[in-house]
Order: sequence, then C-alpha cells, then structure tokens
Amino acid sequence: MKATYQKLLLVTLLLLLAACTKTEPVTQTFSLVDITGVTWGKDFRLSDHHGAVRSIADFKDKVVILSFGYTNCPDMCPTTMYKLATAMEKLGPDANRVQVLFVTLDPDRDTPDVLQQYVPAFHPAFLGMYADMETTEATAKDFKVYFKHQKPDASGFYTVDHMGPSFVFDPQGRLRLFISDRHDADTIASDVRTLLKW
Repeated sequence: MKATYQKLLLVTLLLLLAACTKTEPVTQTFSLVDITGVTWGKDFRLSDHHGAVRSIADFKDKVVILSFGYTNCPDMCPTTMYKLATAMEKLGPDANRVQVLFVTLDPDRDTPDVLQQYVPAFHPAFLGMYADMETTEATAKDFKVYFKHQKPDASGFYTVDHMGPSFVFDPQGRLRLFISDRHDADTIASDVRTLLKW
C-alpha cells in the first residue's frame, strides 16, 4: 500500500512539474537591439550584383543581415563589412544559413560590376544590392535609414552622409534585430545563432 502511495505521489509531482513547465513563459533576450514587432522594414525588392531581383522571401530559412552603405565610404562601411565577415567566420558551419546583403545608397557609382568586386571581397557569400535612386530612397525610408549625397568637389567626387545600422531578419523573414556600430562580431554571431534555432 505504501509503495502504491509513493508511486501515485511521484506521478502527481511529475504531472505538476510538467504543467508548470508548459505554462512558464519563454522569453529570449538578445545582446543586439531587439526590434521584434516593428511595423516598418518588412521587405525589400532590390537586384543583387548578379542582376537577380530579390526580396526577403528568396532567403527563406536563412538569417538575413541587411546593411546600408556605399563602396566609396572611407571608414564606416568597410568597418561594418569586415565585422560582419568576422561574425560569419565565428559562426562556422552555421554561416551557410546566413545571408549578408549590402544595399548601396549610391547606385549611380555602385554599378553591379563595382558591387561584384567590392562586396564579395569581404566574404564570398555576401551579395551587393542595388536599385534605381527612387527605389533606393524608398527602401532606405522604409528602414528608417537617413542618407544624403554631398556636393561634388572640383574633380566630381562626392561623399554620402548616412547612418550605419544593419538589420537582422530571422529564418521566417521577420525583422528582429538592429546592429549598431558598438556591437562587435562576437555579439552578432551569438545572437544570429539564437535566431537560427527559431
């Protein structure tokens, strides 16, 4: 009788534990800026440097990192691209499930040929993305990215003032995270690994 009572008590405790586990809310914290649920930046329609028109749906089951810049950028853009390439190295085999997209804010100079030389130089899997200026402006606006072309100098050279964030989509194509200049490659790789589990 005592053994039967102990068995019943054990089963009851196990059932209670299982019930608590099911009702316990699951929260996930990120080191990058969590922007889950924002109503902007849901998609894009841009050509890659091979000429294929792409949207977020083309990268299903991958984490997508969308970064804005231009190839003549003297410091911020190459630093960001190097950091993203380093994060890819830290991911090891998981990097095969990550796609980095570099969106040019200077489509007049950043032709497909220029992007094809510049972007994969940081990592062979990276893609350069471009569009006409109207679409570029609309895409930047949709992602809350400010940019402005400065007046050309005597030689015709100009710079582009712009923000330097990158945006991270999860494998289901939902915008989830914001990468700022202060985030390092280790932090990016860690949060990307977390998203790959979703």
